[in-house]
Amino acid sequence: MTAFVNCPTVDIEDDRTGLSVETLRRALADNLFYIQGKWPEVASTNDFYLALAYTVRDRMMPRWLSSTRTLMKPEVRVVTYLSAEFLLGPHLGRNLINLGIEEPVKQAVAESGLDFTELIAQEEEPGLGNGGLGRLAACYMESLASEQIPAIGYGIRYEFGIFDQEIRDGWQCEITDKWLQYGNPWEIPHPEASVTVGFGGHTEGYTDSDGRFRKRWIPGKQVKGIPYDTPIPGYRVNTVNTLRLWKAEAVESFDFQSFNVGNYYGAVDSKVTSENISKVLYPNDEQLEGKQLRLEQQYFFTACALQDMIRIHLASGRKLDSFCEKFTAQMNDTHPAVAVAELMRLLVDEHGMGWDEAWAVTQKTLAYTNHTLLPEALEKWSLSLFGSLLPRHLEIIFEINQRFMDDMRVRYMNDPGKLAALSLIDDNDGGYVRMANLASLGSYAINGVAALHSELVKKTILKDFHELFPGKIRNVTNGVTPRRWIALANPRLAALYTEKIGDGWLHNLEEIGQLEGYADDPGFRAHWRQIKRDIKQELATYIYQRTGIAVSPDSMFDILVKRIHEYKRQHLDVLHIITLYERLKANPNLDMAPRTFIFGGKAAPGYAMAKLMIKFITAVGDVINHDPTIGDRLKVVFLPDYNVKFGQRVYPAADLSEQISTAGKEASGTGNMKFSMNGALTIGTLDGANVEIRELVGDDNFFLFGLTTDGVDALKASGYNPWDYYTSNPQLKEVIDLVQSGFFAKGDSNLFRPLTDKLLYDDPFMLMADYQSYIDCQDRIGAAYQDQEHWSRLSIINAVRMGKFSSDRAIRDYCRDIWQVSPAPVEMMAYDQSQAGLRV
Repeated sequence: MTAFVNCPTVDIEDDRTGLSVETLRRALADNLFYIQGKWPEVASTNDFYLALAYTVRDRMMPRWLSSTRTLMKPEVRVVTYLSAEFLLGPHLGRNLINLGIEEPVKQAVAESGLDFTELIAQEEEPGLGNGGLGRLAACYMESLASEQIPAIGYGIRYEFGIFDQEIRDGWQCEITDKWLQYGNPWEIPHPEASVTVGFGGHTEGYTDSDGRFRKRWIPGKQVKGIPYDTPIPGYRVNTVNTLRLWKAEAVESFDFQSFNVGNYYGAVDSKVTSENISKVLYPNDEQLEGKQLRLEQQYFFTACALQDMIRIHLASGRKLDSFCEKFTAQMNDTHPAVAVAELMRLLVDEHGMGWDEAWAVTQKTLAYTNHTLLPEALEKWSLSLFGSLLPRHLEIIFEINQRFMDDMRVRYMNDPGKLAALSLIDDNDGGYVRMANLASLGSYAINGVAALHSELVKKTILKDFHELFPGKIRNVTNGVTPRRWIALANPRLAALYTEKIGDGWLHNLEEIGQLEGYADDPGFRAHWRQIKRDIKQELATYIYQRTGIAVSPDSMFDILVKRIHEYKRQHLDVLHIITLYERLKANPNLDMAPRTFIFGGKAAPGYAMAKLMIKFITAVGDVINHDPTIGDRLKVVFLPDYNVKFGQRVYPAADLSEQISTAGKEASGTGNMKFSMNGALTIGTLDGANVEIRELVGDDNFFLFGLTTDGVDALKASGYNPWDYYTSNPQLKEVIDLVQSGFFAKGDSNLFRPLTDKLLYDDPFMLMADYQSYIDCQDRIGAAYQDQEHWSRLSIINAVRMGKFSSDRAIRDYCRDIWQVSPAPVEMMAYDQSQAGLRV
């Protein structure tokens, strides 16, 4: 591409901060020359993207440094968000929107002879998460800044993120995600702020100078944590918070003595083993080595974070007895739960605090978010592994548990079952540390992530803690940021909102409720439909380019995208597709709204059944898509490599959102919110946040099917037998039989046998019981879609009633109900103050 046509040379304003088009063009050219070391004729698209990114980052820097100064003030309370995942998505587009400089930057890029859309597409997405947990963390970091709450996010700078997914012959193949290979312009390393983290070794007792018996940990190896800081700007405010991600390095990366004697591999062995900790997101933990690495990762970033927080606190001039007044640390699931033991170790062993005082500080600092109702997903670590890797921490956990159990024996003296349930240690099979119990006991608050989920947490997995500490378990329903998931993902819809009600909705999403009256305006409905169709056409073009499958934008886009898992029941959707296929084959003249079924999602590398489900989707699609008698009436697409960029394409294009998990299994969901606020109607069970979505959009705007949580429990208690549903439902039997015949597997009747056998003889997620209800509901949806005027009205009402599900609201709920923090507006510092000690 040609670039920098007639680049201006007249100085108008500061090149680092100026916002005029002329200054932005000059800054872009300067960054290409001085940062990338390129001139336009030889620069690549990536060089131009990097030059643009640095230009935008420069304009964040005064706000970022000023925010850091605010955070350091002794009286300011700071939220730290501890998470193993941060699925941030691309930075450039979001930062332009939040800084309010999108239009002048677009103009500067265009006048420089560059293609803005091409530069936006060039950005590699940081692969720092697996799914909803990481996307939620990213939304919360952005909303913390938008609400002007001083905050630091702590996690791991994975060199290789969640794998890139390719589909080969219908099977998932995992490809290394090299998201850092072309550089990351948004991060700034701070090796001078590194910390040291120990592993293994042993402990020993000693008597200190005051005659107190104490313990010290002598680690067997040490790893250095290097912080890399990324700015997270709020929407149209001065606050720019910090995401601090840690890279693992060897304390000594090169053994000169080993090298001198010819042991060349040994010379760098420490470097290789140390850097494995931050090498890849979530190693396969089927083997012991994988489990150990995962525990190392969890402890590594947690230990780095707590050391960093203590350093900040002491640097602000306060003593550690007030640590819980300066910081509140939110543990995002159990991955950082070892923070309970680590903070105790730091306070007691490293800083000489008494046990009782340290325990009080710990319990007042930490809070815990539970994200799952699946017992198998509640982390626990074998005592042998935990003790070999973190011997001092195991001693501390034993001590915490001993003191806790001593109190509980008095309270529950005749109830050994209660004691066993509350204990931090599971005594079965050699013993385990229960991380959810540790997090629950060591925190001042526990929260679920949807109203139903929070109630089920109280009744099921943490029932005993709820009875012991009534009021400790609270609810904060999840939310997503409207800046990324409407303004950036769906600019046409955003423009329509702004045209009608102004742009205040971008920071107060509930303002879109003002648009509800337009649902009865035929002109508005027509505009709404045209926006949706244009987006669907773009997705259809992308689908054809990516998969070779031609789909019609005039068909209903019925979309299910999320992590592939049996409880999320992608295979129930496939059974519906086969049902429709059989109907069309039996009656080619069937009056049916054409549908395009779109799937996306990644299966964990070690989860064989989830991988088979992907093959099942693609195999059914291969048959239907190539059946000339079906045409455009039914198409099945599996779009590979589900990530944030993927979601920004797909959510706005959906007509129907599939949220079909077994009731009581999904904690909340956030994809359900993104679909709905972009105008998709939902078919779903009463599970997770679906309950609250249905309450707000109205029963008529939500297609409900299936068992309730109570119904699931009652059916299981009565002796659920999936075979009975198979034998009593001719339609279901015909579908299952067709799969078992090998019809979708080129005659191989064994390929999908594990899947059908699981449904017929086990079916833990009650798919067979919900099948008929699902089919009946889908039939109602098909009929409703044929009346496009009515469907458009439902779509509008559904979207504009979604104001509650902004992550800004969720953060305000956390601030009020859990963290007890208030906004701290940032006062911009003058340039000549920039040499002060500002770095976090």
